Amino acid sequence: MGKRLISQRRGRGTPTYRVASHHFAGQAKHYAMDTQGVVIDFVHCPAHTAPLMEVSFLTGEKGLTIAPQGIKIGDTVTVGGEECREGNVLKLGEIPEGTFIHNIELQPGDGGKVVRASGTYGKIVSKTEEGIRVKLPSRKERLFLPSCRASIGVVAGAGRPEKPFLKAGTRYKKMKALGKIYAHVCGISMNAVDHPFGGKCSHIKGRPTQSPRDAPPGRKVGKIAPRRTGRRR
Repeated sequence: MGKRLISQRRGRGTPTYRVASHHFAGQAKHYAMDTQGVVIDFVHCPAHTAPLMEVSFLTGEKGLTIAPQGIKIGDTVTVGGEECREGNVLKLGEIPEGTFIHNIELQPGDGGKVVRASGTYGKIVSKTEEGIRVKLPSRKERLFLPSCRASIGVVAGAGRPEKPFLKAGTRYKKMKALGKIYAHVCGISMNAVDHPFGGKCSHIKGRPTQSPRDAPPGRKVGKIAPRRTGRRR
């Protein structure tokens, strides 16, 4: 018999599990056109781990983008051009090797998708005929198109994970703002009506932890159609 798992209740879309996106400052992305702008303010957004900077461009528009280390209010930010300075946005093909970058586009014009967390940075390793090879914060290397854009510098807010939450209530408010599941409860600690592994006042599952591929929703928990189980010998 299927159970109403928490993942199913979240997927229903009720206000209980909906993200309070009206508290978010907005999208942080590269400006579409080549222009200049001035940093007028720094913004805190619950949806981003890094601080955002508000830039007023020469076209009269304002935009939000990821703030790098070392930038301050009143500094000039250039989108396009050739000057390789913190906060400027250039194409990967125009950035020298060994430069620290962040907010890299996966496809030209998407505004930046990767290397956006606080204190992170990517590094241009080499330029080949296949593309621009960039070393990501995960230490993996990935190829990007030369026309993809990125911001120069390291993302501000380094050292954020070093401060402990100290209280469960503080972490609850943080996860609530992001719409994350908190706190995590294992299935064997739930009631029988909430999870197939729940009930019986003991930490014994009482049923197989392998579920078939065609199991109904609410029963497909544990190992989903595993290729093999047990210890490797």
